[in-house]
Amino acid sequence: MRRRDLLAGAGAVLTGGASGVAAAGGAVLTGEQAHAAMLRRLGIASLRPGVDGMNPAAVNPVNYDEARAGPFSLPPDPLALPDGTPVTDAETWREVQRPRIVEAFAREIHGRVSRGLPAPVWRTVKQERVTRGGVAVVERRLAGDVAAHGRTVTIDLLVGAPEGWRQAPAVVELGFPDGPPWLRGRALPAGPEPQGKDWRDAVAARGWAYAIYAPTSVQPDDPGRLQDGIIGLANRGRPRGPQDWGALRAWAWGVSRVLDRFEADPAIDARRVAVAGMSRYGKAALLAMAYEPRLLAGYIASSGEGGAKLHRRRRGEQVENLAAVGEHHWMAGNFLRYAGPLGADDLPVDAHSLIALAAPRALFIGTGADATDGWVDARGMFMAAAAASPVWRLLGGQGLDRMEFPPPLTLTAGDDLVFRQHAEGHTPGPNWPYFLEFAARAFRRAA
Repeated sequence: MRRRDLLAGAGAVLTGGASGVAAAGGAVLTGEQAHAAMLRRLGIASLRPGVDGMNPAAVNPVNYDEARAGPFSLPPDPLALPDGTPVTDAETWREVQRPRIVEAFAREIHGRVSRGLPAPVWRTVKQERVTRGGVAVVERRLAGDVAAHGRTVTIDLLVGAPEGWRQAPAVVELGFPDGPPWLRGRALPAGPEPQGKDWRDAVAARGWAYAIYAPTSVQPDDPGRLQDGIIGLANRGRPRGPQDWGALRAWAWGVSRVLDRFEADPAIDARRVAVAGMSRYGKAALLAMAYEPRLLAGYIASSGEGGAKLHRRRRGEQVENLAAVGEHHWMAGNFLRYAGPLGADDLPVDAHSLIALAAPRALFIGTGADATDGWVDARGMFMAAAAASPVWRLLGGQGLDRMEFPPPLTLTAGDDLVFRQHAEGHTPGPNWPYFLEFAARAFRRAA
């Protein structure tokens, strides 16, 4: 079958939901079995291997040579309709083009959120008074129970708000309410700010609220557990169909449920909330900005492939890595086709299209420099942001202030869409102070 036939038939053929695939005897599939079952459903015999980021002598080593990076095909113009007609006004963007892009991501890349999910029922697990940044803070550990079909998924959320304050802006991080597992029981290493300082201290010192939401409480980060979590609840324990949502979309769905909770919290101004995430959680934070219009600002840190990096770039992690056994659960089943009969150049949308869905709100794209964080492809993320900038300008915003890739430690100017590389590796820490000042401007404008 030719590539254009595969693309044209995707919407008509690959539309089955979870009921279209059944594990033999109702068995729970391992990650390998779920991956193999999806390939059979799609009629794909094999996938191209992902790049190896650890072994330069591997058969398919990762490329860090910019001369071979591309992109070698033109990313789709976010301001052009399928027939080539330019989008020249905000109404056409909102009513026609934006929904078309959202549909393409849902069908081909992220999957569709299941309908009819019940709202979480929230309860307080623990409440205590702590000090952050010299400010007295009331910190609550909340649990949001989503129950249906004899299953319950519990959203894990830590919220801290300055004592006595009302309607404070808030920053929500996708992360670990009890701290990163690899750092539990260990003191933070000494070093320059802010690595030796918790970002929550800086937020509280500004008089803001903070929250840490655990995405894996909504959906396990495990390809062998797609029949668990919110995806498993929605599918009643059955395996996914090709257009069912993946973990990234489920994690972003959880951000929306956190916002629902904030709307009922007098301590927090739900109209002034920023989201932040790093690496795979940076991907999910970008999805949250794209799909959740109530978010005012976002800090997307080192999100790479599947996040802010152009899929069409042949540098760092690739589409084939996301489609492999270990990461396929992040994406919709249909996405696997782009590592088999199709390729990244066949995608109807790319990362710049996803970034554009956040316009005209405040978006900060940060990363380590290529020398220290090359797997995520800093230049590829900058190129995507630059390609999305016309959408900000169409909607009355600024977009990036330049088209040429800036050197490390350069914060691009602007209040709407900015980019900065630091020089300290795969970490969000060095960019936190810059993002907080960026978010402060967005909060002031909204107030």
